[in-house]
Order: sequence, then C-alpha cells, then structure tokens
Amino acid sequence: MTEQQRRPTLMDVAAAAGVSRALVSIVMRGAPGAAESTRQKVLEAARELGYRPDSRARLLRSSRTRLLGLSFFSAQPFHAEIVDAAYAEAAAHGYEIALSAVAHGRPETRAIESLLDVGSEALIMIAPTLGSQELERFAGQVPVVSLLRDDVGGLVDAVSSDDQAGIRMAVEHLAGLGHRNIVHVDGGTAVSADQRRVAFRTEMERHGLEARIIPGGPTEEDGLTAFRSLRADLPSGVVAFNDRTALGLIEGLRADGLKVPDDVSVLGYDDSQFARLSYMQLSSVSQDAPLLAATAVKQAVDRIERSQEPAHVVRTPHLVVRRTTAPPRFS
Repeated sequence: MTEQQRRPTLMDVAAAAGVSRALVSIVMRGAPGAAESTRQKVLEAARELGYRPDSRARLLRSSRTRLLGLSFFSAQPFHAEIVDAAYAEAAAHGYEIALSAVAHGRPETRAIESLLDVGSEALIMIAPTLGSQELERFAGQVPVVSLLRDDVGGLVDAVSSDDQAGIRMAVEHLAGLGHRNIVHVDGGTAVSADQRRVAFRTEMERHGLEARIIPGGPTEEDGLTAFRSLRADLPSGVVAFNDRTALGLIEGLRADGLKVPDDVSVLGYDDSQFARLSYMQLSSVSQDAPLLAATAVKQAVDRIERSQEPAHVVRTPHLVVRRTTAPPRFS
C-alpha cells in the first residue's frame, strides 16, 4: 500500500486535531469524557482525513482479552518487585499481564495509552503521577487501580500501604533503641513523600522529640546529597524515604569514615532487594510487594468480573530489623 493509499489511523486523527489518541478513541466510540468542542474538532479532523473505524479491529476489541495492563516506572527497582508478584497473581485468576514502562522520553500517558491499545481490560498503575482528572478520564474507559497512591478520587480504585503505621514503626524502633536525635530524609516530590513527612512529625511529637526533616528524594544521589547537608550536625538515627535514599546516605557516611550503625543508624523504607543484599542488610519498613500486587490484581479482576464499585484498600506494613540500626554510641 502506498503512502497515498494508507488508511488513516487514530494517531493521524489525533495529530490533526491536536489531542491525544485516547481522546480520539473516546470520541469515536461515543463514550463520555470529551468536551463538545473537542468532540467536534476530532470529528472534523476525521472527516478531512477520510478516517473510517476499522470494523475488524472493533470486533477483536469486543472479545475478551483477559489482559491486565500494568504501568510502572523503570527507574524504580521496587516497582519491578511488584511486577514480578503481579504475574503469578494474575495467572491464578486466569489473566495475563501486559507491561508498559514510564521512562525517560516516554511519559506516563503514552505508557497507559499503549496498554489500552493492546486491549487491556483493566489498568493497574504503580505510583501514578497523573492528576485526578486524568486518572478519572482513563477510568471512564476501563477500571483503573492506583497502586501505592490513594489520593485518586472516587472513580479510581486504590491499593496503598499505611504510611502512618510504617513511619510509626520506624520511629518507635529507633526511639526504643535509645535514639533521641532522629532525622527524616524525605522523598521530595515523590508519591507518598508528603504522607511520610506528616507521619514523621506526628510520631516524633508523640515521643516528645524534635522533628527534623532534611530535603531528599527517591534516589541514591538524593540520599548522598542529603548526607552532605547533615555532615555538620549528624543525628544518631535516620529514617530515609526509601531504601535507595538510605543507600545513598550510607555511601556518604562510609566515604566520610563513619560506621553504620556504630556512628549513625539508618533505616530504609520498602524492604527492597537492595535492603536484603548480604553486604548491606538494611533495616527497613516492608510494604510487602507480593501482598500489594495480589490485592491490586484482585481489585482489577473484581471490577471486571463483578462490576464492583471502586474501593480504597490500605495494607499495613511491617518492620524488618537487620544490621544498620543499633543503640546510639552516646545516649
């Protein structure tokens, strides 16, 4: 087929109308979710291009695919652990997993649209960063489950870990060891960072301790940068936003000739594979990736097969104590 004979696609219409492919799909299916002005713009672009819906593709889409679409951030190793667990859980329910990564140069909307393109019957989004309106727009097409984030509105299912409980366990552990000068290196703008900051303040106040919070982020580099700002006034204990942040902190401490936990105790969050490395043995708050994955898959399947209303489910984490926390040298 020559370029002149090539059949116009939804992407062609989207480019001509200046909107997303998902929005064109909504208009062409007559589904709610598009403003009338946008609908008219899309229809006009389709007419000018000579676009006609592919009836064969529509028939294929009308059949069951038994696919659950799962989006994740490629830079986050903890997400990979959830993905691993999701495969087995989906298989137990008779479903397959279609993966789509959010990566540098590949925005979250594109990752999600590709999952819809392959016929996913529901979407599971790990730590989505989209706004509530965007999430609800996708939820107007298929059931959507937000994993690790619960501030997603009433039309989207959510499965999250209880950050208040997790931070409480972290602070109680360090305070119980005798630490009084405890710092939280936060997650910056990452999902769950706000909740953990608030929880840290609350728990420190409950113990009658000063809540000192240092700006950080979700990566090792963020942890290393945070250590440099702590160097002049080292605490005896640190609660890091996640395990990667904790690893950056430990790298900075050891490069400065300090010992963990002899000089500073460091506690991570997630209990990722990094925390379990034999040379690291990081104490960490476990969000239990298999449990979260199983819950999210069940929520998605229930929405597909039982037409249940969206629900928010919160799981309780637990503390795993290893070698990076100990009583302070000087109490």
